[in-house]
Amino acid sequence: MGIFFNMMIKRDIKEHLIYLSKKYPVITITGPRQSGKTTIAKEVFKSHEYVNLENIREREFAKNDPEKFLAQFAEGAIIDEIQHVPELTSYIQVMVDERKKDGMFILTGSRNFSLIKSVSQSLAGRTSITELLPLSYSEISKSKYEKMITKKKSKSQIKLKEEKLQLDKLLYSGLYPKIYQKNINPSIYYGDYIKTYIERDLRDLENIKDLSKFRSFIILCASRVGQLLNLSNISNDLGVSSTTLKGWLSILEASYIVFLLRPYNSNINKQLIKSPKLYFTDTGLICYLLGIDNEKHLSKHPLRGSIFENLIILEVLKSRLNAGKSNNLNFYGDKRYEIDLLYNVSSKFSAFEIKSAETVSSDFYKNLDYLSDLLPEKIIDRGIIYAGSESYEIKKNKILNLENLNGYLKKLT
Repeated sequence: MGIFFNMMIKRDIKEHLIYLSKKYPVITITGPRQSGKTTIAKEVFKSHEYVNLENIREREFAKNDPEKFLAQFAEGAIIDEIQHVPELTSYIQVMVDERKKDGMFILTGSRNFSLIKSVSQSLAGRTSITELLPLSYSEISKSKYEKMITKKKSKSQIKLKEEKLQLDKLLYSGLYPKIYQKNINPSIYYGDYIKTYIERDLRDLENIKDLSKFRSFIILCASRVGQLLNLSNISNDLGVSSTTLKGWLSILEASYIVFLLRPYNSNINKQLIKSPKLYFTDTGLICYLLGIDNEKHLSKHPLRGSIFENLIILEVLKSRLNAGKSNNLNFYGDKRYEIDLLYNVSSKFSAFEIKSAETVSSDFYKNLDYLSDLLPEKIIDRGIIYAGSESYEIKKNKILNLENLNGYLKKLT
């Protein structure tokens, strides 16, 4: 992983932020802690002044005298961790209405629930809210390729297949930028991440009294990655009420720790599954929670396939968010069949099965055949996303790997 040491990884969301800066007076960037919000804001808006409300002195200044605090930023500013002083957004509203200048304030925040509430109430119609998740595989691949080019290696000398990140290493390391930029051991990074951002921040925010049970809940969620969410089962295992677990799950979802993939919903079949599937916003965090402390342990791990599925689902979601698009993903499930991913295209779908195998079996198609017969007017494209080295098309199915997935997604968006 040292190839990224001290290197700026280009983020796909940059182009969208530049576009927004010409359309809205305020841009709000939200997402999990350490996903790169501050870095991209400083990179895109270099002329803006910067202030971080994690700084106690700045925070108290903003709380006690918001008008004077904002007066020092006559031309605008990047205000980091805005959720610490949510009332500031009301004063920003007045200021941008008076100045009528696009791209004036760039707000960032990690706690989605408090941030979005204050922004929605005060800055309606004045801000665009965009979400930045950790790195995508395509961002790492492009940065790695460009790094190699800058070393004056000709394209003919570059063997991308040999240079690409090994899958197990990718799953184990996760995709938080700091791991690659600082060459940090993933186990150390995620241990610190849980202690500081999950246990400390969320406990303080929501007054979670039983931290031990809360941590056990997160671990149990990791052990059920890629499965249908069943809080009753977790409640029985943990000895905590389903009502409490619902609250904890909402906290994890709003804080971008977990992601719920909703099922396709249609009146044509009363047997459709209604429960969402549970994923995390980063595979490295899953591996840490499962006690996987080396990528070599992943090759035979019983949840390797589910962790790979998690990677692909989030890769597709990131491609949407980085392009300024909304989440349009579902899965299909009834009592007999399940299809991992439905990508909505104008109320029709590209349907995909996700397999961690390196070779494609004819058995992989059977669920897709079923869905195509069931919804012939809805399925416009179908295929397999797998861990192999080649991409091709066979029997109406597109066979895609990580290297070619992003190119396919760009055509859809």
